[in-house]
Amino acid sequence: MNTLIQKLFRKLSLTKEKEEEKVTMTAENTDNQTQKSDTRKCYTNRELSWLSFNERVLDEAANPRVPLAERLTFASIYQTNLDEFFMVRVGTLVTQMHSDEVILENKTWMSSEEQVKAILKRVKALEVKKASVYEQLMGELEPQGIRIINFQKLSSEEGKFLEKYFDAHIAPFLSPMIISKQNPFPFLTNKQLYAVVLLSSSKGKNRIGIVPCRSGVFQRLIEIPTRPGTFMLAEELILHFVAKLYKNYTIREKSIMRITRNADIDAMDIYDEDMDYRDVMEKLIKKRNRLEPIRVELSRKINDKAIQELAGYLKINPRHFINVATPLDLSFVFQLQSYLSDRKELFYEVRTPRNSALVDLKRSVMDQVDEKDILLSYPYESMKPFIKMLEEAAVDESVVSIKMTLYRVVGGNSKIIDALVEAAENGKEVIVLIELRARFDEGNNIEVSKRLQDAGCQILYGLERYKVHSKLCLITRSTADHGFSYMTQIGTGNYNEKTAKLYTDLCLMTANQDIGAEAARVFAALQMGETVDDVSHLLVAPKCLQNKILDMMDEQISLARAGKEAYIGAKINSLTDKKIIEKLIEASQAGVRIELVVRGICCLRPKVPGYTDNITVISIVGRFLEHSRIYLFGLGDEQKMYISSADFMTRNTVRRVEIAAPIYDPDIRTRIRAFFDTLMQDDEKGREQDETAVYHHRHLHDTPLNAQEYFYEQAYKAAENR
Repeated sequence: MNTLIQKLFRKLSLTKEKEEEKVTMTAENTDNQTQKSDTRKCYTNRELSWLSFNERVLDEAANPRVPLAERLTFASIYQTNLDEFFMVRVGTLVTQMHSDEVILENKTWMSSEEQVKAILKRVKALEVKKASVYEQLMGELEPQGIRIINFQKLSSEEGKFLEKYFDAHIAPFLSPMIISKQNPFPFLTNKQLYAVVLLSSSKGKNRIGIVPCRSGVFQRLIEIPTRPGTFMLAEELILHFVAKLYKNYTIREKSIMRITRNADIDAMDIYDEDMDYRDVMEKLIKKRNRLEPIRVELSRKINDKAIQELAGYLKINPRHFINVATPLDLSFVFQLQSYLSDRKELFYEVRTPRNSALVDLKRSVMDQVDEKDILLSYPYESMKPFIKMLEEAAVDESVVSIKMTLYRVVGGNSKIIDALVEAAENGKEVIVLIELRARFDEGNNIEVSKRLQDAGCQILYGLERYKVHSKLCLITRSTADHGFSYMTQIGTGNYNEKTAKLYTDLCLMTANQDIGAEAARVFAALQMGETVDDVSHLLVAPKCLQNKILDMMDEQISLARAGKEAYIGAKINSLTDKKIIEKLIEASQAGVRIELVVRGICCLRPKVPGYTDNITVISIVGRFLEHSRIYLFGLGDEQKMYISSADFMTRNTVRRVEIAAPIYDPDIRTRIRAFFDTLMQDDEKGREQDETAVYHHRHLHDTPLNAQEYFYEQAYKAAENR
C-alpha cells in the first residue's frame, strides 16, 4: 500500500511491490528492450518464479521423508500461499490490465495480460499435481484409521444416517436462492464455499441456484458413527442432498464453488483528509473484502454456457475459472492432525528454542550487552534475552527512552508490548512506529496501536511515501557524567513471539555507540516524517542501502578484474531488484564467485554460459520458514558482513525504510559465516537452480545434511554444555 497523504496519486503509481518491475511501453523502452535482449536469457518472470517456489512447498507435501501429519500442513500452506498470491499479485496485474497503458514487466518484458495468462496456465497444471499429492496423502492416512469419503463408499445405513444428520443439523442453517430478475446474483464472500446448482423448472426454464456453505455455522468434518475416523465434508453432504432444497426443480449439474477476490487496494482510494489515519485503515480493510473476483474454483466441471453466465454475474473472464480435483479449502487437515496427535512418529520431533549459551539469564542482559555484542538465532535460540533486555529497560531508572519500529506483532499476549506499556507507565518516553499498512495484519496492528497509545506511548503511523519495514529498537540511557549511551537491537524478523518459534531469523544486540548514534538518526528522521540521507555504519533504505550494496559489489568486481579472489554471498527471501541483478551478472562475468540462498522468488538464472557461470543459487524449503537476511562482500578478515530486514527487491531497497546492521564482533562474524556455509551445504531441503530456472535436488553428502535440524542440534548441545 502506498502513502495516505500523497497528493499526486496515480492509479498505477509506484505502489507496493506491484510497480517494482513495471515499465510503460514507449519507443525508448522498445529500444532498451532490444539493447538488453542479450541478457534476457538470465531472467525469469517473478510471478512464474513465485509459482515455482510454491511448487517446492507442494513437493514437501509429497516428500516421504517428511512425517505424514506434517505433509498435511504443507498441502494447506500451498493453498493459503496461492490464495494470497491471487489476491495480491494477480490482483495487481488485473488492475494494471484496466489501464490504457501497455504495462510491461521490466525483465522478461511480458505484458500484464501475458503474465496473467501464463499464471493461469501454470496454476491449472499445478492443480493436477496437487490432486495427485492429495490422493497420495489420503491413501497414506487410511492405514492410520483416517478417511475422507464420499457417498459412493457408504452403506445404505450410513447414507440414511447422513440424510438425517443433514435434515437436522445442516439444512435449517442453509439459505438456498435462485437467481432471477427478482433475486439478483448475491455477493459471494472471499474464499467461502458455495454450492452452485444448475436447475430446470417443470416449465423448461433454466436457473442457477446458490447455497452458501457457511463455515462456522455447522461443523465441516462429519464423522460416520459406524466407522470412527471416517469423515465426510459438510459441503459434499450439502451438494449430495441439494435436491431437497430445490424440490420444484430438476438438478442438471452441480459443483462446489469458491471465489478469490482482489486485495489490490490503496488507502488513497478511500482517502479523506478529515479522517483519522487509523479510521482510514479500518475502512480500507472493509472495502478490500468487496473487491472484484479474480479466481473461481470449481470442484466439478459444469458446462461452458453456465460458466459464461456465472462469469457475467461475477464480471470475470471465464478463463479465470479453475477446476480443482481436491477439496477447495484444505484447512480441515489441521482437524485431522488432532486425531493423530498421539502418534508421535507422524509428526516432527518436538523442538523448542533453547536459551542461548552466550547469555546468562540470571544476570542483567543489558550488562551483558554492554560487555559484548550478542547474536540470537531464531527459532533455535529463544527470544527471551531480548525480551528480558526490554523488560529491564522498562524499569531501569537510567533508561530515558525506548524507541521501536513494529511491523507484524502478536495481537494478544505479547511480552514485548507489555514491556513497552510498562515503560510508558513508568514515565519513560516510549516512541513506537507501528506500520498500519502491513498487508493482512492491518486489523491486528490497529488494535495494538490503540493499546500502546492508551498506555501513554507516542505512536507514529509510518511515512508518507514509504512503508517502515525495519526491525529496530533503540534504548537511550543517561550516564553518571550527565551524558548518555545507546543500546541497539537490530533484527531480520518481526517482534513477534509466535513467529520467532517458526521463522529463522537473527537478532543483534549491541552497545556499539556508532551504531546507536545512527539508529538515533533514523528515529529522529522518522519522527519528522523523513528518511536519512547518509550513514557510515548502518545501511538504511530507501536512500542508503541499494547504492551501498552496489558499491560493495563494485569493489569485488574490481578485485576480480585485478586477478584477486572476490566473493559475494547473500541469504534473502527474494531477488527481483533489477539493478542488483544486473550488477550480479556483471560480477559473475568479471570472475567474482557468488553464492545466493534465495528461499522464494529468484528472477536471476544462474549458470547461464557467458553470463552467470559463477553464480550458485539454492532454495531451502523446510520445517521452518527461512526468513533471515545476510549480506557478505569479500573474504577473510576484510569481509563486509551485514544482517538485514531487506530482501533484494525494489520494494525493499528503495521503497521502504529498511535497516542492515554491520557485524563487527569477531566471534559473531565467525558464527554467521559458518551458518551461511552450512546452508550452502544443505542437500536435504536445499535445491539448486539451473540455467533453465528449474530446481533440482542436490547430492553432496553420503548422509544428506538438513541445515535446520543441524542448527537445532547445535543449539541443544550448546545449552547442555554451558
